[in-house]
Amino acid sequence: MTRKSGQGNDEMHGTTDVDVIIAGAGPTGLMLAGELGLAGVRPLVLERQPQRRDTQKANGLGGQVLRLLRLRGLLDRFEAASTGPLHPAPRYPFGDVHLDFSGMADPPLQGLHLPQPRLERLLEEHAEEVGAEVRRGHELLGVDREDGRVAARVNGPDGPYRVTARYLVGCDGPRSRVREEAGISFPGTTYPEINRLAQITLPDAVTLLDDGDLQVPGLGVLHAGFTRTEQGLFGIGSLGQGVWLVLTTEDEPVDRDDRTSMTPDEFRDSVRRVLGADLPVQEWIRLSRYRHQARQADRYRDRRILLAGDAAHLFPATGVGLNAGMLDAANLAWKLAARLHGWAPAELLDTYQEERRLAAARTMLHTQAQVALRRGTDPAAEALREVFLEVFADEQPLRRVGALIAGADVRYPQPGAGVHPLTGAFVPALAPHPTPLLGPARPVLLDLAGRPEVRAAAGDWASRVDVRTAETADRPADALLIRPDGHVAWATAVDEPAEVAVPALREALGHWFGAPPVTEG
Repeated sequence: MTRKSGQGNDEMHGTTDVDVIIAGAGPTGLMLAGELGLAGVRPLVLERQPQRRDTQKANGLGGQVLRLLRLRGLLDRFEAASTGPLHPAPRYPFGDVHLDFSGMADPPLQGLHLPQPRLERLLEEHAEEVGAEVRRGHELLGVDREDGRVAARVNGPDGPYRVTARYLVGCDGPRSRVREEAGISFPGTTYPEINRLAQITLPDAVTLLDDGDLQVPGLGVLHAGFTRTEQGLFGIGSLGQGVWLVLTTEDEPVDRDDRTSMTPDEFRDSVRRVLGADLPVQEWIRLSRYRHQARQADRYRDRRILLAGDAAHLFPATGVGLNAGMLDAANLAWKLAARLHGWAPAELLDTYQEERRLAAARTMLHTQAQVALRRGTDPAAEALREVFLEVFADEQPLRRVGALIAGADVRYPQPGAGVHPLTGAFVPALAPHPTPLLGPARPVLLDLAGRPEVRAAAGDWASRVDVRTAETADRPADALLIRPDGHVAWATAVDEPAEVAVPALREALGHWFGAPPVTEG
């Protein structure tokens, strides 16, 4: 159990013992804390910043994590705090072209406009409700390995102290102290572009035209979307309610300290270099500067130290990092909890690295493709972009790349041969959907066909696996064994004989959720 920080200076200057230490109170760390709390583990989150960040590093949440939040029964809460309802993404920036999903009845990408400070507040509130503790202004200085435990050296507002735990998870970003202390390398590429981002409002002198373009005094018609010039890339798009998102990209091979804040003058100068003219601004809401990087830690686990989120991977395109990091957390949490509760199969925790490195590789694939679309300036590059848009004018390739961006196409490898096509994939949408299907973050055996022999086969695992029944149109299988992170661990085909389905189910239960508990009698 985590001891609360208000228990006195003597303890804070001594040694505290917890289940899991999480370094970093960003979305990944807070998501992990909430997932662990749901699974009956009490984590301690250490965050060096004394206050919650007010910088809108991300404007919203999109991708597969929204489906997981729905299964948890949390999506309504997040949607209520957003600036608008959950919505399909009609257009999505990909490199410096836009994918147009507006003609689809059920586009593969959905989004929620939820600025990052608000997202972090919601995640922190949920984590604390399920038993996590978040200590702000507590900086992790170093890590020591002890017999069967890991110890964090921490500097807090009242001075230095130590915390010990069974596991330590680094969710502390691209400059991860945890990753450095574990000796895990972070190979990859830093691209030379400097990307400057601003959220602004425009003065009344700027006219919004019927086609979405802007009539700007002294500049003329400014096209919505991306404009490429010899000096770089300019982009502008509406965020609604009179707020605009503006981007410039320029090659600047000289290193710049991105930790220094960008000023309005710096952004104006960049716009002037790229467009050759000034963009009038009424109000500055947000300013940020970043470089694109493509990096992945060579491993996500070193014994009792693990990595998640930006500490484990950086992608050279925006809009995907939150989704990837929060799904890392969901994958890791139930496996860590299983180890702490003593029933995890021997290799279960190793599957975190195997599965999430695979997912990151898929994300790296499409984000590096975006680099190729974005960087080229010669006629061959323009031809590539034109061909790309022609191909994705057709629904099937557009749907496929949309699922790739959302992280919805990830299918984790499964043991055995001849497994059902759904195994390893995220649980399919069912109508009507039995929500919250995974509210307690426990495995679920979902019987869709009224098969008592299948439900009975899970009886020995009743303390670990919930059994539920549901009806759905055009059922994809007779029954699904669903892991706490929403991925299917086993499925039986429609009308598959019991003598085939039941042994396969029991094998899957043992593989993922350990040997059945021994009951006294």
